[in-house]
Parts: sequence; C-alpha cells; structure tokens
Amino acid sequence: MFRKILRFFYKVMLWFLVLSVFSVLLFRFVPVPFTPLMITRAIEQKAAGKEMYCSHDWVPIEKISQNLQKAVIASEDATFCSHHGFDFSAMAKAYKNNSRGKRIKGGSTISQQTTKNVFLWQGRSYLRKGLEAYFTVLIELLWSKERIMEVYLNSIEMGDGVYGAQAAAEHWYQKSAGNLTRYEAAGIAAILPNPFKFRATRSSGYTERRKNRIVRHMRYVKLDY
Repeated sequence: MFRKILRFFYKVMLWFLVLSVFSVLLFRFVPVPFTPLMITRAIEQKAAGKEMYCSHDWVPIEKISQNLQKAVIASEDATFCSHHGFDFSAMAKAYKNNSRGKRIKGGSTISQQTTKNVFLWQGRSYLRKGLEAYFTVLIELLWSKERIMEVYLNSIEMGDGVYGAQAAAEHWYQKSAGNLTRYEAAGIAAILPNPFKFRATRSSGYTERRKNRIVRHMRYVKLDY
C-alpha cells in the first residue's frame, strides 16, 4: 500500500512538471486567451446578479506605448529589468512594514504578478505562494523580460471587467494602448493596487499624487529588455 501511494504521488508530480513546463513554453509564443481571475470575476458578477462583463483584447508589445511599460515599472517593480524574478530587498521591506502593523504591502515583482494572473488563483496560502515561486522561476528561465512584460500588460486587471492595456486604454481614455501619453499611462499604473477602488480619470487626490510620483520616476526607467 505504501509503495502504491508513493507511485501515485510520483505520477502526480511527474504530470504536474510536464504540464507546467508545457504551459509556460506554450505561452511563450501563444497569446494568453483568458486567465483564472477573469473566470473568477465573471462568477462573482453572476453571483451578485450583475451582467457578466469582460473586456480583453490582446495586442503585441510593439503596440503598447513605452510610456505604459515605464509607468508599471516605476509603480510596481523598479528593478524589473535587472532582477531574476524576485526582489528580496522589497520583500524584506514589506515584511518589516507588515510586522509593524502598518498598511499591508506586498513585495511582488512584475514576474510574480504575471505568474499569479496567468497560472494561479487569487488568495493567500503557503501552497499558492510556493507555486507562485515555482512558476516565477520557470517564466524567468523560459521567457524573455520583454515577453513577461507583454503577458503582464495583456493580463493585468485594470478596471471592473477590464483586462490588459488595450482594453484599459479604450475604457479610461478612448484611445489605443499605443497612443497613451506619460500622464495617461501613469493614471493606469496608479490604479493597479486596487482597480475597483481607484479611477484613472476623475481621480481622487491620493491617486493624482500617485500619478505625479509615477511620472517623476518614469524619467529614470530604461527598458533594457
């Protein structure tokens, strides 16, 4: 019996490794059609009696303004182009702040956020964090930084039922993602911590200050993919 159980877990782990590597290799070349979060949000909308709405239009990174690429780096992950998936100094700072009872802050990089959006479910658990670390290592090994940014900007939630740069640019500014100005790009980046609470246009004072701070930091961002 013990040997059967070991054999079963061995097969499960083997299949998991094969399927996980295959899926990461697949999405290195193929656009991500939908994410687990999109499905979750649709279920939540249905449960709340709302009309299910999902705006998502994949565009290649060449059609996404460099302003938006710089804005999300300035806002979310300043060392994106140089780290290997994890920013340990940011994680240590987040842990210190959270242990002091301050506002909960994450130390997740763009690579980790991409992993969570594309391959995993939302929530906080040791299992999910372990899988997040595993998939982050995989995409850093098998994708280029440019591909990680491309998938991130096409998958991230940027409003209620709004996913990806193109849908966000049309929703907030009625233009294509390739034509976003620095301030417009900063407006989208500024709402990423909570796209349900914050607005990219007609923003609160807090969001406006955050936009201005992002614009200032964008000057120092170089896209060294």
